[in-house]
Amino acid sequence: MAHSHPPVFRMPAPDARSQGIVAGVPGSDPEVFLRLSRCLEEPLFLLYVLHTCRGEAETGRYQSPELSFRDLEAFVDEFRPLLCADGRFDLWAYSPEQKATVVWDRHNLLYAYGPLDRYATELRSLGFGQGIPEVPAPHTHHYRSELDVLAGKLIDRFNWVYSPLRPEDEQ
Repeated sequence: MAHSHPPVFRMPAPDARSQGIVAGVPGSDPEVFLRLSRCLEEPLFLLYVLHTCRGEAETGRYQSPELSFRDLEAFVDEFRPLLCADGRFDLWAYSPEQKATVVWDRHNLLYAYGPLDRYATELRSLGFGQGIPEVPAPHTHHYRSELDVLAGKLIDRFNWVYSPLRPEDEQ
């Protein structure tokens, strides 16, 4: 049975070096990513970090052109089956205006940097409470062959700017 995080999030400690929220994504629901991304100011950029490929593209970082929030919603709607059920990638939304980022990683954790109070308000409105999201150990990732065609379409969706994986991207 697939792991589903409880609806909990952790605010950073006031003296913490990392100043971001960490939240679990119950049921791999992309609405959590979208709701926190709505806290970002446009234009937005997506970063699709492909850790594990199944023939659709070279592993690496794929940065989108400038997007509106409506573009981001359309992207998530179009690729929802892949985003919800496959562990080959991480997805980032970034606002250069705010220097703020929302990261949805392959472990179904969200990391949100920037307007922390707004993020916390959104999470609470989704029924989240304070807690510590944890990745079970051991665990596995699923790379679903039935989603390979959709993964290829995702790579074809934008004129992405490609760069190689960074050491911190490799998991």
